[in-house]
Amino acid sequence: MDNRYRKLLKTLIEQYVKEGQPIGSKAIAESSKLEISAATVRNVMSDLEGMGMVKSPYTSAGRVPTIKGYRFFVDSLLTVESMKLHEVRYIKNALSIDAPGKIINQAANLLSSLSKFAGVVSTTRKRKSFRQLEFLKLSEAKVLLIFVTPEGEVLNKIFSLDKSYSQGQLQEASNYITNKFSGLTFGEVKRKVMKELSQHREDLGGLLKKIVDEGNTVLGETEESVVISGQDHLFDLTELSENASKLRNLYKLLAQKTQIINLLQSICSNSKGVRIFIGGESALMPEDCLSIVASPCIVNGKVVGSLGVIGPTRMEFQRVVSLVDVTAKLVSLSIAQQENFIENNP
Repeated sequence: MDNRYRKLLKTLIEQYVKEGQPIGSKAIAESSKLEISAATVRNVMSDLEGMGMVKSPYTSAGRVPTIKGYRFFVDSLLTVESMKLHEVRYIKNALSIDAPGKIINQAANLLSSLSKFAGVVSTTRKRKSFRQLEFLKLSEAKVLLIFVTPEGEVLNKIFSLDKSYSQGQLQEASNYITNKFSGLTFGEVKRKVMKELSQHREDLGGLLKKIVDEGNTVLGETEESVVISGQDHLFDLTELSENASKLRNLYKLLAQKTQIINLLQSICSNSKGVRIFIGGESALMPEDCLSIVASPCIVNGKVVGSLGVIGPTRMEFQRVVSLVDVTAKLVSLSIAQQENFIENNP
């Protein structure tokens, strides 16, 4: 595709994003700032239609972009707009809050309010560390294992022991693990304890192994959650509001949050930056009138979640890409600062 074709396709898509109506050849010729006639534009549009980049919704109408046309646009023609400094400061200040859960909710709200579409944030927590461990003996064979996380969250589990232990033995084991491994995840505790089991008495060694195994089931589980804000904006879109079938599919997408988690993971799993997922390219986003701009949140080289904007495929990608990119980086920074604070203030 030569530069003239690229310029005219870019002009068509940008005009269509603004107006939401098929764009005629005369309007494209005037907006392109190329010294060409409407007849020349019609010939180019005909060629682009043959390539599958544009289509005519009905006879004698102008053209609209296809999914293939949008994909070519975002991959090859998109010029991203930088966010204004006051907007970046606004996002940064809004994310300067204490609790991780509040940051996630606020990020979704910001993405929605600034894009006027739906903001979505998904987090994957691979592990909690613990600050303190305690036992409560319930019977000869059953005990309650209590964990306190660095954030003050209390978790517990009842489990059975192969033999009876005295409260003193249970206290000795809990003191050993708390004093030596506080602040670590149970995956880390397990690796360290397994190396040291031979140094302990046989009765204490067996108890320690049991504690580590049970603790890992409580604190080692992966937790995935998703927060969506501003979904009402999507129901107001003309592309959806006038089509009952599309509305039903949207309801299903928003109700089945695991599908959104899978969608974000598929977009961000191998990405270090912003990606654009055009609707209709996969069953994960079945409606071609909906797309998502998403980015992973990375802390210490690890993906801890992802966020994005779900909106119409006819959205201003050049603006939304910058919004998602900045928000993802600031969320990552806020989470890293919180983790460092917790680590240094057990």
